[in-house]
Amino acid sequence: MGFLGELQQKFTDDFIVKDRYMELVIGLRNTVTITAFALIIGISIGLVLAMFKIIAREKKDLKILDVIADIYITVIRGTPVVLQLMIWFYVVLAFAKDPIPVAILGFGINSGAYVAEIFRSGIQSIDKGQMEAGRSLGLSYWTTMRYIILPQAFKNVLPALGNEFIALLKETSVAGYIAVHDLTRGAYNIRNMTYDSFLPLIASATIYLVMVMIISSLLSALERRLRQSDRS
Repeated sequence: MGFLGELQQKFTDDFIVKDRYMELVIGLRNTVTITAFALIIGISIGLVLAMFKIIAREKKDLKILDVIADIYITVIRGTPVVLQLMIWFYVVLAFAKDPIPVAILGFGINSGAYVAEIFRSGIQSIDKGQMEAGRSLGLSYWTTMRYIILPQAFKNVLPALGNEFIALLKETSVAGYIAVHDLTRGAYNIRNMTYDSFLPLIASATIYLVMVMIISSLLSALERRLRQSDRS
């Protein structure tokens, strides 16, 4: 049996026999689910923390908000995401039977610390005259922030948010530490069944690569659309 014959046999053993390819399918589904919901949580937390810092900068009597945001960001960014996941699963939410919601929460909280800095820099990049113009028109602070400042800030931070989305997708590969059947764990399960590491790991890496390329293409298309809308 030549090289191609051996490769074909390994492919059959790894993915076809006993529908072992489903290990990757299930892992892919869980990876996408965790990434999508964690991103939503991360954006929500990040926006709130960014607003804490912006408000505290303008209103000195609310300095406590800046302290809260700084503590959160420092702790989350200063500790490994794997340890955070394990603390959530084995300590804080030890009663949880399904690790997927715990993974969503853990990755979302972790992402929120990074998204906060992205939003803060984006909001601060908007000229202060925009806020003054909105207030001079009789708009409240929050109305001006919602309809004038935040839409412009979102356009500015879109590339950085895209990079965070991609980073979050790849970070979910450590979810197996809390028994989540993610894409990486699916490849590892096939390896344990067949004692072949090459094809399962290459297949998993290829799927990650394809997803990142698709996300990057969609983000580039969205950025072009936004630039065109600015010119029109």
